[in-house]
This record gives sequence, C-alpha cells and structure tokens, in this order.
Amino acid sequence: MPAKPNKTCLQMPEKLKERLYPVVLDLFSSQDFHRVNIREISRQSGISSGTIYKYFPSKEQLIFGILDEKISWISRTVAVHIAGMDSIREIFRKVFWVTFDFYDQNPGLAVTAFITVPMRTWMKDKSYCRKDDLSLLKNHIKRARERGDIDPALTFSQIMDAYYMICHRYIHNWYFEGMTWKLTEKFDGFFTLFWKMIRPIANA
Repeated sequence: MPAKPNKTCLQMPEKLKERLYPVVLDLFSSQDFHRVNIREISRQSGISSGTIYKYFPSKEQLIFGILDEKISWISRTVAVHIAGMDSIREIFRKVFWVTFDFYDQNPGLAVTAFITVPMRTWMKDKSYCRKDDLSLLKNHIKRARERGDIDPALTFSQIMDAYYMICHRYIHNWYFEGMTWKLTEKFDGFFTLFWKMIRPIANA
C-alpha cells in the first residue's frame, strides 16, 4: 500500500496527467515492461518526449510515479472508511474491500503494479515502501492484540505480510483467469483465509 506521491508527479499539470496517465497504464498493462518506451508514450498521448522527460527522467520514474500517486488513493479512502470502527475483523475486511474495489475500477493499474512492473527495480524506488498505510493500521492492531481479538503471538510485520501475500495471490489469480470476474465478487474466500491466519487460536 502507498507512500506519499513523489514530488515529480505533483509538479505535472493536471491537464497533462489526464492525457498521459491513461496512455501509460494502457501500454504497461498490455505489453511487457521492456517493450514500452517514451517514444511510443509520446506518440499516443500527443505529449512531446521532451515534456515527459521534464517531469520524469526515465520510463521507470514515470511508471513508479504514476503508481505511487494512483495507489495512494487507497490509503486515503481506507482512512475514511475505517474511522470510528472498532472490530479488527471488520477493519481488515474494509481494507480488503476498498483495495479490490479500487483495482476493479482501475484494472490497468492492477495489471501494471502486480504483473508488468519488474519488482526488483521497483523495490529500489522509494514509492515501493508504503509506511503511511502501515502506521494507519498499527494502532488498530495493537488494540486488537491487547483485547485478544487477534493471535497475540503474531507480530505486526507478520500480520501485514499475511495481508500482502493474500492481496498479491488474489490479484495474480484474477489476472491468470483472464480478469473475467470482479475482485470484489470473490474476495470473501481470500478474506476468510486471511482471518484464519490472524485470529486467536482459541477461535480456530
């Protein structure tokens, strides 16, 4: 989940983003990463290569910047949806639902982020680590552990690892099956699996 958008993205005028971003996501979600180049992005968006390079020094910075900015919407929306909620089970359920609903509405972004982008390269970029999302859930998890609502033997990192593993696996399955169904339609099974991983042993 996301970190703050990098400054490069924020400097680009919204009118240019509206022309550029859809083209970039369409190309990256329909082709292998190494086949996409700035020249083709420029041709399809009608924005000169010089203008694109003014804001993004490379195609890697371009796609990472777009992913960072777009995915940051998830954490902002999650914060609104879980405000006032107390049940850790329902909080995580809402987090999963908001995430998958977002990707249902932005399938090209989902494919780009989970399938196309080379993870080794993305991991070196600051946009990959999403600490603001972790802090959003940290206090909820701490209170749930104190109440015995989740397995106290699990660390915060282990719980978040389980969340990310479920998300990645679910989206990979969705892509493998041709994206013929909505992520929000079948997430109950995956959420049930996640909850079994973190709930108290006594409730197993």
